[in-house]
Amino acid sequence: MTRIARVVFRARTVALVLLLFMPLAAFAQDWDPGGMLKKLGARASKTVDVSLDQSMLQFASAFLNPKDPDQAKAKKIIADMKGIYVHSFEFDKPGGYTNEDLAALRAPLKGPEWSRIVTVQSKEEGENVEVYFKKEGDKFTGLVVIATQPNELTYVNIVGPINPEDLRQLGGEFGIPKVDVDTKPSNKKGDDK
Repeated sequence: MTRIARVVFRARTVALVLLLFMPLAAFAQDWDPGGMLKKLGARASKTVDVSLDQSMLQFASAFLNPKDPDQAKAKKIIADMKGIYVHSFEFDKPGGYTNEDLAALRAPLKGPEWSRIVTVQSKEEGENVEVYFKKEGDKFTGLVVIATQPNELTYVNIVGPINPEDLRQLGGEFGIPKVDVDTKPSNKKGDDK
């Protein structure tokens, strides 16, 4: 075999391997930052994991009623998604997760393609929600939500094209928590909105 023939053979082999494993890579989008989700699961008294890759989303969308406006919107939104992954942990008492645990979950979201666009904090109730979007070019291609309460932590990873309004539409579907952020101006005295 000549040198050129070997190079062509290797190139074809590499291309074939990439083509065979690309679908697997597309479905392996539910990453576990630093193994933290597994560690949290080991400490939690109750865990809920929802893992819907692209094929499972298509299967699940078949059960949505196209005559119901909310379900029809959800079906349209998930049509191009690659996956929805929800990991929810309940702990027997506060302190089941630490600030270091949260920092490990946030670490991969600090890259240039990620932006935190929403932070909701309630010191009174101890509830916090952070929403991160992944942007590639001019399109949002992923979303992560980290929601915490004193005894609970929920981590949502949505892979695929999505816009902020889609998140509101998907709330309550596929294990995604409903996040209601009041966008109406306040009528309180002293509020200059």
